[in-house]
Amino acid sequence: MLLVVTGVQACRSEPPRDVGAARVTAMASAPPPTVAVADGSLPTSAAVEPPSELRIPALKLDAAVTAVGVNRSTGDFDVPPSVDRVGWYEYGPGVEATAGSIVVAGHVDSAAQGKGAFFRLGTLAPGDKVFLDDREFRVVARERYAKTAIPLDRYFARDGAVRLTLITCGGPFDARTRHYRDNVVVTAAPA
Repeated sequence: MLLVVTGVQACRSEPPRDVGAARVTAMASAPPPTVAVADGSLPTSAAVEPPSELRIPALKLDAAVTAVGVNRSTGDFDVPPSVDRVGWYEYGPGVEATAGSIVVAGHVDSAAQGKGAFFRLGTLAPGDKVFLDDREFRVVARERYAKTAIPLDRYFARDGAVRLTLITCGGPFDARTRHYRDNVVVTAAPA
């Protein structure tokens, strides 16, 4: 009996398995829609309005969104310093995008501030709802990568089917480097 209980607890402590990778690949390689204006030319991109709120009912999450870019000292995608906020990548598509990956990242946790907005991001399942401002998305994939192996071109793409990409840290914490080993990536498609 002790072996059964121990085995069940060990299985429960494992991170959820990746789901939906093939769907993300298909979305990333889908041709973007072509929209022509009256004279037959393609429209130019207008100024992108930054989102202000991210809601994920399954996580009971309602987080403010800050526009962020790249951290000049590390070259990494920047995130807001407060673990309660999430960062939208301002050099990519915005909420009203018709193609490409809308990227939002947040902290999983902080030694000084505790649990972050994306503390339970890795528990989302296909079908869970995500709202970026008033636009509704549904989770189609959850994946985990070693930080050195994440396919950034797939997740920071400006083409392919429109999708929302949520990114946080995950996997084991390396006390020596003070960083998590992995990234958790959740992809959601417009509802």
